[in-house]
Amino acid sequence: MSAPAPAPVAATEMLLEVNNIEVVYNDVILVVRGLSLAVLKGEIIALLGANGAGKSTTLKAISGLLKTEEGEVTRGEIRFAGERINGIDPHLIVRRGIFQVMEGRRIIADMTCLENLRLGAFTRSDNQVKSDIDMVYGYFPRLKERTGLAGYLSGGEQQMLAIGRALMARPKLILMDEPSMGLSPLLVKEVFGIIQRINRELGVTILLVEQNARMALSVASYGYVMEQGKVVLDGTAAALADNEDVKEFYLGGHGAERKSFRGLKSYKRRKRWL
Repeated sequence: MSAPAPAPVAATEMLLEVNNIEVVYNDVILVVRGLSLAVLKGEIIALLGANGAGKSTTLKAISGLLKTEEGEVTRGEIRFAGERINGIDPHLIVRRGIFQVMEGRRIIADMTCLENLRLGAFTRSDNQVKSDIDMVYGYFPRLKERTGLAGYLSGGEQQMLAIGRALMARPKLILMDEPSMGLSPLLVKEVFGIIQRINRELGVTILLVEQNARMALSVASYGYVMEQGKVVLDGTAAALADNEDVKEFYLGGHGAERKSFRGLKSYKRRKRWL
């Protein structure tokens, strides 16, 4: 009798798909146009680009927070775990497993660390909140020592609290917007080390917007580069880190003579927006 055939290898699960979206503010201002990207379960994906490229707007489109700023996805679709989510309310998106850590932390300054963490679990109805708070303290032991108001925390501690608050929602996907902003190089290294641990140990997928491209690519498996509301380049983190144009613009490789990807003969733009 012949040996049984080996079991098929499971395909990598697609967690998030952004398909050809456009984002308009106040019914007039087109900020994101024809943007597409994909995030596989368990990955860290970097979203790079200059200020004003549309990176934060992309995260808000995914999390539903555009509604708070008179923004709207007017074209295309966003699918999470196979279901369309653009157009639904932000709290429902949180319940589905997406939590955004906003640029500038946005912790509640006149609440304690513990109260901020409990706030992160507002969508939950289980009885494991206390054990998850202990889990957060395991990643960020300094937060356990801080019993005063969160507004008195250092910038690094506030960033840790913002990430810890996200973990309290038990997310499948965390959208992180500029986690290194305002931090010293030593703290940046510490925070990114913890981001890697969270991804590896908890299996949380992370879509990371970050100005520190070198650090972002060091922890990501794949990356996208945005310019003027569009994805203009994507590839593995290793390939992007080795790309001469990425080196020049984002990794400080060749000075500051060029200011845009436009017009570079060596650069092949993927026409995702057509």
